[in-house]
Amino acid sequence: MRPSNYDKFPFVPVTAEAGACRIGWPAIAGALRAALGVAPARPGQPLVLAVECYPGTDLALLQRELVGALKPAYCLVADDYYRSPAEVDALVAGPLTTDPVFGRFNGLTVADFFDPQRLRAAQELLARAAGQLVLVLGTGATLVCPGPAVLVYADLARWEIQQRQRRGEVANLGSDNFAEKASLKYKRAYFVDWRAADRLKKQALPRADFLLDAHDPAAPKLITGADLRAGLAAAARRPFRVVPFFDPGPWGGQLLREVCGLPAGPANYAWGFDCVPEENSLLLGFGDARVEIPSLDLVFAHPRELLGEAVHGRFGTEFPIRFDFLDTVGGGNLSLQVHPLTEYAQDQFGLAYTQDESYYILAAEPGAMVHLGLKENIDYQAMLGDLARAQDDPAAPFPAATYINELPARPHDHFLIPAGTVHCAGAGSLVLEISATPYIFTFKLWDWARLGLDGQPRPVHLAHGGANIQPDRTTAWVAANLVNRFEPVASGAGWREERTGLHAREFIETRRHWFTGPVPHDTRGGVNVLNLVQGAEAVVESLTGAFAPFVVHYAETFIVPAAVGPYIVRPHGPATGTECATMKAFVRAFGD
Repeated sequence: MRPSNYDKFPFVPVTAEAGACRIGWPAIAGALRAALGVAPARPGQPLVLAVECYPGTDLALLQRELVGALKPAYCLVADDYYRSPAEVDALVAGPLTTDPVFGRFNGLTVADFFDPQRLRAAQELLARAAGQLVLVLGTGATLVCPGPAVLVYADLARWEIQQRQRRGEVANLGSDNFAEKASLKYKRAYFVDWRAADRLKKQALPRADFLLDAHDPAAPKLITGADLRAGLAAAARRPFRVVPFFDPGPWGGQLLREVCGLPAGPANYAWGFDCVPEENSLLLGFGDARVEIPSLDLVFAHPRELLGEAVHGRFGTEFPIRFDFLDTVGGGNLSLQVHPLTEYAQDQFGLAYTQDESYYILAAEPGAMVHLGLKENIDYQAMLGDLARAQDDPAAPFPAATYINELPARPHDHFLIPAGTVHCAGAGSLVLEISATPYIFTFKLWDWARLGLDGQPRPVHLAHGGANIQPDRTTAWVAANLVNRFEPVASGAGWREERTGLHAREFIETRRHWFTGPVPHDTRGGVNVLNLVQGAEAVVESLTGAFAPFVVHYAETFIVPAAVGPYIVRPHGPATGTECATMKAFVRAFGD
């Protein structure tokens, strides 16, 4: 392959003035001291600096640095006013259930974590501190002091939180479970902590005076709330990329390392999360400085401009489209799996919509295949029995070839996978997975008798899976409905467009464009997500000069906000004169 030109640190330029970003604790303390100096005096009230924190922030470091620099009369840490860990565990036990992977979405808020009596004591202390500087920090700082003189929001992306969970550095909100398995801490954060914190973030972030980038404890960064909002507004009206991240897995391969120029450290790279806004970061550029924030902040701040009116009306402040990579080249099969039907997802997990998806094959070795749907005239009950025996008896592996279709996988094939369809990517391929966003709702049926990276079997969910497998999705149906459903749509000078899916049960529409010249696109009022699936480089341009030309490289996923409207994509740089291709996804309009 050609040398990788994949950009692992894309950013949205906000201003060329590097001074807009304060880097390091001394500079941050100086900016906060200055803001406190001009804060309006409130007779009979303390001068409060509140640092509202996303769960996972290093509170001990934050307290040490700010107390040492600002010398407040009091420092109140929100966690000290929570219910006891045992009471919090009881509070979240219902939504979490006893399942090791799945819980239920719920309406818990950060306020529910506070002990009312302790919270009153904190507020009584504030009332006695008239005229004195008080520092309040932690998740729920703005609930301890609803009207601070200066408000800072300390933010973290979920991928960074996961790394801290794996290293045992953080516990869940209100808990002392530092030593618990990282997978259980992730589950609890996914169903409880992050949902509650996001509800509070939506209230606090729009009025924050400052944003503190807490990802790098050695080099924290501070920008004003006004500059944050300017950066988010800029991102909502131009193409952009989120910061990708990559993770090894028991079936991971070696090609993603080459395609994306990844370091040699891990034994493999199974997943490449190129557009999962719930967990990816967004980098804002201030001169040479880069401020890292969760990309969800953009969804919360500008849902109409980013998603479009119809998509926002349907999904709220959720980004409904996900692009990611699955690498099995030099690796193994993914787990044999199925995703829940919509009604099952709603009833069992409180999920508004389910994880429909598709596999677009970027690269494949000879003999690569995709497992998809059931074979004709199988004994369905016998299959479920064999799956159950395979979990209990390592000497009785599941005979997948007896029951599951094995379809050859070639570059640029597209396999559609509506929920309820048994599937998995086989060894020897690099897959661009295009799917709806609820990305943890995978019911493993068979994991090929292997262990996870932790040396333990990965959870298998036969009861959930068996309740969702659609037994009528057999060979003929799969061939007619799910494999390479290519349909010419339009063409012009140097380009042609094909509809490639998805299935009628799925809300995502996908289009492939082949092009040697400029291709006209239009968001038509809804967010577009694209990946350059062929060609070294392309450029995205505004027809009116509304944004600067935006260069993308092979395998890079980029987002075009609904507010952009018409735009063009054409080959660029080393790809000039060659045929390129993009895969584009968007949410279908009702009735389409």
